[in-house]
Amino acid sequence: MLATPGDLPKGPDWLYEVKWDGMRLLAEVVDGVLTLRSRSGRDVTPNFPELAGLVDLAPDVLLDGEVVLLDKGVPSFHALGDRMHSVVEERAALARPVTFMAFDILRLYGVPLLDRTLDERRATLERLNLTPNLALSPTYTDGQALFDATAQRGIEGVVAKRRDGIYRPGRRSEGWIKVTHRQTQACVVGGWRPENVGTARVSSSRVGALLLGVPDADGVLQYAGRVGSGLASAAAQRALRDRLVDADTQPFAERPPRPDAVGARWCEPTTVVEVVHKGWTDGGRLRQPVYRGIRDDLDVDQVHAES
Repeated sequence: MLATPGDLPKGPDWLYEVKWDGMRLLAEVVDGVLTLRSRSGRDVTPNFPELAGLVDLAPDVLLDGEVVLLDKGVPSFHALGDRMHSVVEERAALARPVTFMAFDILRLYGVPLLDRTLDERRATLERLNLTPNLALSPTYTDGQALFDATAQRGIEGVVAKRRDGIYRPGRRSEGWIKVTHRQTQACVVGGWRPENVGTARVSSSRVGALLLGVPDADGVLQYAGRVGSGLASAAAQRALRDRLVDADTQPFAERPPRPDAVGARWCEPTTVVEVVHKGWTDGGRLRQPVYRGIRDDLDVDQVHAES
């Protein structure tokens, strides 16, 4: 179930949670076997060996939540880094472990809970015995106070949830409203430019900018602009160059403008990344986008323009 962007709702019908800046996962235990899956359905269990203790929650359970990693006490999408994309050894994982922040329970002991209200599901969730590296996402009744507190701490925002709401897998629901302090957008990479294009210092081995697109309602990839900020780190370079598969033609509905396309190398539109930005231009371009990371939890067909 997905949250809908909107204004912060108020009243006794709503509960409020922190919007964790991590990776959304489903954690499922069946017959003593734990499986962790991303929103796209990818099995990422080997990426998080420190979560193996979740297998002791119950013989059969399905949780919805988010993997978070703290950086100076604040959940950080950047800090997750390579953990989102590749298998890690248990020793390395335990040196800086993630936490699975559970906020919903969808099945327990073979009984589906999707049609139960949020209040009922939450009560069931709170009766579970916690295991190492598992925490329950706290709920609050004062949404404005939580929103103000997350702003002060540099946390992404708040999710408001209707107490009587049922759970609908994969659907964007008005029963969950997300309110953030910054605008983010998932984008599809359609091309990239080497570092220092147009200069004597051009580097064909480093990604200097990504050419981004967002599918429209018909699934046609519309050009959304170029991003160069946020790409300098070794982790970003390594992750991107492993993903960008060369293509003979550009994938956008219309060829990007020449200032963006000069020196570009087209790639298969299969990699989803996230940027933070300052809104949209009248021409449908992102204002001042900054690269945040690859979104392995999203497939291309799950990307859409956020309002």
